[in-house]
Amino acid sequence: MLEKCQLAANEIQALNVLNNQTVTGALNGIELNTVSRTIVTDSTGKTIYDSLVYDPDASSYPLYPEIIQALRGNDVFTWNYRDKHMESKAAIPIYSFGQLTGCVYITELDPQQGLLIGSLQSNMLTLTVILEIAVVIFSLIYASVYSGRFKKIMHSIRTARAGDYTNKIDMSGNDELTGLSNEFNDLINRLHKSERKRQQFVSDASHELKTPLASIKLLSDSILQNQMDEETVKEFVGDIGNEAERLNRMSQKLLNLAKTESQADIDCEIVYIAPTIEKVCRMLKTLASTHSVSIQINKIKDATILVQEDDLYQIIFNLVENGIKYNKAGGTLDITLNRSGDSVCIIIADSGMGIPEESLEHIFERFYRVDKARSRSTGGSGLGLSIVRSMVERNKGTIQVESTVDVGTTFYLEFPVFDMEDTDDEV
Repeated sequence: MLEKCQLAANEIQALNVLNNQTVTGALNGIELNTVSRTIVTDSTGKTIYDSLVYDPDASSYPLYPEIIQALRGNDVFTWNYRDKHMESKAAIPIYSFGQLTGCVYITELDPQQGLLIGSLQSNMLTLTVILEIAVVIFSLIYASVYSGRFKKIMHSIRTARAGDYTNKIDMSGNDELTGLSNEFNDLINRLHKSERKRQQFVSDASHELKTPLASIKLLSDSILQNQMDEETVKEFVGDIGNEAERLNRMSQKLLNLAKTESQADIDCEIVYIAPTIEKVCRMLKTLASTHSVSIQINKIKDATILVQEDDLYQIIFNLVENGIKYNKAGGTLDITLNRSGDSVCIIIADSGMGIPEESLEHIFERFYRVDKARSRSTGGSGLGLSIVRSMVERNKGTIQVESTVDVGTTFYLEFPVFDMEDTDDEV
């Protein structure tokens, strides 16, 4: 369009006089077949030539925006689409000896481009409708699938809240709901395990408490229902006292275990380990003598740790007491204290009957006893090692055990060292 308009302007610029006749003659010499209208104006905007007006004497001022811009010295090109036609407009100023003398304005209707644009619009509309329908269908499907997956999670949550920990969520994929389901299943597993332990604890505690109570009732009924001499009555009353003492010890250990597991924060102290070991050995000296067990303390290197002192005493006391009670007559109990780097290790090794391999992984469980008959005869309740492990873990330590049947058992305690920096007073 601009090329055609520039061609017409060049032909008109060569004219000495601008009027209808001279412009008509100049434009007849060029091909403007596709142009629907041509207008030539003077510098004031007055029409000199109009291809759609056949009266050469008619004067008008076609104040089209393109003509106004061209009379200001600008080359103008615009287009628009209407009525299935592509309409293009162009206007170029005409100069004569450097002076603006008028402008050329042409318009062109192109039905082929109009059909092409109309086809594109129709295709775009069809494609837009198809995409919108596809988006709606996808949204409905996604919402339905998402809602179904979410309902599965809610159902499992309600089931777990009711106390059923067996209904896990079976969900595949890599999205957030799958991650949430995996976390929920892990939580359910832990809750189920805790519930089984709780039920087992209640069952074991009931069984353990039931035995001495049944013995007390049987002995008391025997005293009431039978004629006994004074010596027999004293013997039965003594047995009742023993069973009552056994109940008392068991109740105290249960309270200690519950207290240990419920206390998250404890008041710790910086203490040396060796004095506590020596104190325990002094307290159990008589028991060791009774069982003909010799105790040997090997202090290679002592260290300070951050611990609750009563817990440390109870840990060592329980392990040393077990090493004496379950030892052989004439056996030994070696206690070794040594520091290695940032840790301090306490090794308590006895020469007793040992623990079978299949029982090692259970010895820290509540009420578990390797030799039930011997444990009852020594007053064991199966709670001591559970208390020891809880206290060790509460004080940031670790406990391990190795044992060989008829050779002995060794417990390894390890705590992080808490060094105290020595400061010299300034003089």
